[in-house]
This record gives sequence, structure tokens and C-alpha cells, in this order.
Amino acid sequence: MNKKATFGIWGNTEKKIFWEVLPKILSWSKKKQLEPFLTSRILDHLNFSNRKAKLIETEEQLDELDFILVLGGDGTFLSLARNMKNCTTPILGIHLGDLGFLAKVTLKDLFHRLDQVAAKDFILENRMLIEASIAKKNTLIKYNALNDFVISNAEFHRMLNATVFVNNHLVGNYKADGIIIATPTGSTAYSLSAGGPIVTPEVESLIITPTAAHTLTSRPLVVPASASIDIQFSQNIDPILFTADGQIHETLSSMNKVNISKANFQINLISFTDNDYFQNLRTKMGWGKRGESD
Repeated sequence: MNKKATFGIWGNTEKKIFWEVLPKILSWSKKKQLEPFLTSRILDHLNFSNRKAKLIETEEQLDELDFILVLGGDGTFLSLARNMKNCTTPILGIHLGDLGFLAKVTLKDLFHRLDQVAAKDFILENRMLIEASIAKKNTLIKYNALNDFVISNAEFHRMLNATVFVNNHLVGNYKADGIIIATPTGSTAYSLSAGGPIVTPEVESLIITPTAAHTLTSRPLVVPASASIDIQFSQNIDPILFTADGQIHETLSSMNKVNISKANFQINLISFTDNDYFQNLRTKMGWGKRGESD
């Protein structure tokens, strides 16, 4: 007897539209004979009444699912990505509202795409993550990010003064509002708005982008994904703010040191043969357009 196919649902329960779409997905899964597993945030919500629904109880359980649906915005997607660790389960992002860059599916084509996923008519995109190791007093703190790490002075009116090394070679001293270390996935996020390059996901690399650099010679730098980036700080610039994917915050002092490198795991994004990265750039970011179209 074949094992019943299973999938997970990870969603932004604060969005009203989530609760409108969820019953439709659960109804679809019943017709397709797929067994859904939901997070405790969904199951414990006042809007959810199906007490027989299965719970995703552990991170290891994520790896046993056939695929995972992420319902929300890019922020919801980022929160799942950091929790995947060594889990290779394919992820499909579904946007509930404005178009984001990580989600492949809109509500308009939701069930057409879900039917494709159920039929295994999809391709996988491998996306690298980055890991930060922060030497703080006698402890080593580690964080992962799919998009980026941002380091800035916690007092917005003060400049960050940081020295950057790549593979133990001095790159230079950055005097700027902050420094972004981004992945190719994150190259279309904060790094782009700070003047960084767009790097396609297939080009595994790390992007170092200063924000509002105080010298004309500070420019974005792309290094191989195998590189090890060390960041040290000049004294008397405390406190320093470290942020992972814009969602996790850590306060540092000038005595702390930060090392950033490629994480030892990646995530698998579900995509489709008719989905085009550059078309997404044109549609979602206005790439290649000059002025307003007629």
C-alpha cells in the first residue's frame, strides 16, 4: 500500500485573506488525497476550528513531508527558510496580496499550480543561505539568513566604522551607515536599494554592499560563496545592531567580531518550466523599463 502523500502549511495568520484561502486549500487536499500538516500557530489560532488537523511538531518532521506551502509575503517565506536546517523538502511560496520576489504563485493561478505540484510537474531551484558566527564575550552565537545580514550603528545618526577581511585578506575600512552581506537571493532586496548588483541565483556568491558610504571609493563587492568574511569594529561606536533577514536582531559591541560564510545547508524552491527569472524582474521590479509606459 502506497504511503499517503503529505504536505505542510506555513502561513501568516495575521492576514485576513489567509483564513479565506486556507479552507480552500484543505478542501483541495482532500480531493487530491493529500494529508496536510499545519503549524501550531495555525492550529492554536481562534479562527481555526478543525481540531483533527495534524500538527508539525518538530523540525525533523519537516523533512518527512513531500512539499511545504508558504502562505504570506516574503517575510513569511524567510522565517521558514531559516528553520529548514538540513531539510530538503521542496517549498512553494504563495503570495497573499502584493507581489513579492520569493513566491512563485499568486492567488489567481493558485490551484493550477497546486495541481502541478500534486502531479510532480515542477522543477527545483537550489538557494544558498549564509551563516553568521558572532564572537560575543565567551560565547559563539550563530544565525542563518536566506536574504542578508545587515550591520549598522544602533544610533541612526552615527556612522559605522568597520574593517572587512575576505579569506584573511584585508578588503578595507568601511565608513558607512551600515554593511549588507547578501546572498544572490537577497541581491534583489535591501542590497539592491543600497546600490548593490543583481546576482542570479545560479551564481553562488556573497555580496558586500555598504549603505550610504561616506567615501566615493566604497563600492559593492562580489566574492565567491566559498569565501570567509570577517568584520571587526573600531572602538567607541557602541552599540552596533546586527540583523538577520530583517527579522532577527542582536546588539553587539565594538569588541565583538563577526564571521560570515555560506551555510552548510540550502533550501529547495519549487518553480515551473514556464517561470522566468528575468520576467519576474521585469514584472515585479520594473527591470529594464525607462520611465513610465504609455
